[in-house]
Amino acid sequence: MKKALFLLLDEFADWEASYLSSTLNQHENWSISTISTEERVRSIGGFSVLVDYTIGNEPQSYDLLVMVGGNSWDDSSKELLTFVKNTFNENIIIGAICGAVDYLARYGFLNDYKHTGNSVYEWHNYENYQPKYEFIEKQCVRDKSLITANGTAALEFTELTLKAIEFDTDESIEKIIYMNKYGFYSYCEKYGSPFV
Repeated sequence: MKKALFLLLDEFADWEASYLSSTLNQHENWSISTISTEERVRSIGGFSVLVDYTIGNEPQSYDLLVMVGGNSWDDSSKELLTFVKNTFNENIIIGAICGAVDYLARYGFLNDYKHTGNSVYEWHNYENYQPKYEFIEKQCVRDKSLITANGTAALEFTELTLKAIEFDTDESIEKIIYMNKYGFYSYCEKYGSPFV
């Protein structure tokens, strides 16, 4: 079974990972777990989460790291930085959205990848942000093993991440996204009922 780790810091943006986590968690070939620097975190929406792993006690192998945005990505923890660096070094697929992309920019992780985020203007003071590629003003960008997105791109982020991990065919993934974006009845008009 493949494993996805969802990295949640305190005041994480719960809506940014909801489509992706629920899609993965309902599939028999995937399991999801949460990880953080603390044992318990609280979302912007008020959900309290007792995480599965704290950094330093994470599983030895996993197939996907999802860095969920929020209000606490100014974190300067050495353990967090080492964990993220190790994940990049292992060439594990990483999806980062919103404030998590700011974190990657601050520490130079975006420099070798095409990328997007909330706003490049917030990153001009980051000494380590010296990108080979210009910031791309799109909702979500995938380059090699990295997916980046702004905070309003939960569906686009889900789509590109599912494609990166080869969750299903591109057509099936696009149908999942279409259902969530346009609703059940529009889906039925386009594709027919999923229950038939």
